Amino acid sequence: MKVDILAIAAHPDDVELSCSGTLLRHIDQGKTVALVDLTQGELGTRGSAELRLQEAAEAARIMGAVARENLSMADGFFERSRENLEKIAQVIRKYQPEVVVTNALDDRHPDHGRAAKLVADACFVAGLVKVPTYEEGQLQERWRPHALYHMIQDRFRQPDFVVDITDYLDQKKAVIMAFRSQFYDPDSEELSSPISSKSFQDFLEARARDFGRDIGVDFAEGFNVARTPGVRDFMDLV
Repeated sequence: MKVDILAIAAHPDDVELSCSGTLLRHIDQGKTVALVDLTQGELGTRGSAELRLQEAAEAARIMGAVARENLSMADGFFERSRENLEKIAQVIRKYQPEVVVTNALDDRHPDHGRAAKLVADACFVAGLVKVPTYEEGQLQERWRPHALYHMIQDRFRQPDFVVDITDYLDQKKAVIMAFRSQFYDPDSEELSSPISSKSFQDFLEARARDFGRDIGVDFAEGFNVARTPGVRDFMDLV
């Protein structure tokens, strides 16, 4: 199943929080999107791994993603190993995306920066003919995405570019709230966490408003690049 965009992130809800508005915009334009979570988020303060999997499936349904997979790496402890690189390379070759979106280059949660490096390395490995991976017993063709973009997460980073999500903010909120166990619920009796307060929801909207201000729109999401993107002409940037 070839897709246009493959979003790969450390935890279920990383994508929803930081770039789902952009993905919704592209899906609305007819692009196909698949999601891959490296871990089940089993170390999260609230909920459980089983519940997070259910919530992730619901978020993907609301978003309109064509597929979602979980690679079951160890939350908090996954490493840059050949096994993990090949796991990610396998899904890159399976979906053959033009664009991969992944975690922030560095962030408050150490998994985010570690995942960013792991996914970037796996994008390179997926293009190597002498690293074989298999799907249902069949040797996969090598594939290297044309672009890799990093979302901006908890810590502020100056974006290299931003995407207007003004028309998709309400849908983004609905996608995020599919993870009901993780976010603000005044009736919850579970322990609080940095993302479970009402103020965190306000922060997300304020961040989107801040990014939007730079391009004269109400709301936007920001991204970083590790490799300078190329354009055909000035008009691509208008």
